[in-house]
Order: sequence, then C-alpha cells, then structure tokens
Amino acid sequence: MSDTGGRRTAELALPGAVCLYQGEELGFPEADVPRERIQDPMHLRSGGTDPGRDGCRVPFPWSAQEPYAGFGSTTEPWLPQPAGWSSYAADRQSTDPESMLSLYREALRLRRTEPGFRAAGAAGRQLTWPPSAPGVLAFTRTGGPTCVVGPGEEPVELPEGTDTLLLSGPLDERGRLPRDTAAWLRP
Repeated sequence: MSDTGGRRTAELALPGAVCLYQGEELGFPEADVPRERIQDPMHLRSGGTDPGRDGCRVPFPWSAQEPYAGFGSTTEPWLPQPAGWSSYAADRQSTDPESMLSLYREALRLRRTEPGFRAAGAAGRQLTWPPSAPGVLAFTRTGGPTCVVGPGEEPVELPEGTDTLLLSGPLDERGRLPRDTAAWLRP
C-alpha cells in the first residue's frame, strides 16, 4: 500500500464527485522523466526550468509481464516507464486485496451503497468536525460515516461503538490507526 493511501481515502470520504487522474487508483508516484525525454510544452517554453507535467503522464502499466507493461505492443512509448513500473500494473493489483486498486474499488463501492454517502441535497454535502485528540483529523458527513486520519506520529485510538467500513492500511498490534492511515467508521 502506498503511503498516500490515508490521504486518498480521506479525500474519497468527502462529499462531491470523485475524479481520478492518470493512475491515481493504482498509487502511481510522480515519475522521474529524464530531461532529454521530456516533451511537455510547458518545459520547452520555460527554457527547461519547469519540468512540466510529463512525470504524471508516463504510459499506464496494464500488464506486468508484457513489454512496456502492456502499453502498446513492442514499440517503446513516447515517455519512458521507470524501472519497476510494472509493479503498479493493473493486472497485478486487481488480484491483490491489499493493493491501492482494491482500496479504491472498495471505497467507490461504499460510496454507491452506504446510505450515509448517498444523502441527497445539502445534507449530503455537510461536514461536522467531531471532537478528536490532538494530531487527529476527523470529520463526519451528516447522517453518514466518520473519517478518521492519523497524520501525526502517534497511533490513533478509534472511537468505541463504531463499525469499521474501510481502512487504508492495517491497524497496529493494539488495534490503533497508524500514521497516515485513514478509517471510515459507521456509528
């Protein structure tokens, strides 16, 4: 699981439409494209001082076992895929229940099926901020689930009397939410 799973899980708990961009659901990091391969006009117009957007435009890895991770046939893509890019391949993540893709699929399924996510009108867009310990971010969608994130160094105790709907990573050995991990809880 990527270390950004907690942030992304918290974002998915917020009201509004969900927009995913170029492999976000696979946990892609920003790729380091060699300067001589950058093609973004922003880079060219800046005289090479701005790397542009090519680092987030590296071709999508579909299949871990195919040349160029299944993007195209045998022709090298316009931007190079970093070494190890096939580890993010969709086919590999689709069978891994601990992958970023599985986390996104479950989050999107809950957004469709959990009543608290489907509240209509202004009520479905309202957030409240329940009391929480220092270093803890928690918000509740009106009539819906609570999202708890532990961005600080210390693990976070989850509120008692709640059911866990989703975790962006495993709890620690004492059942606490580790740093940069998010939980969706139903009261």
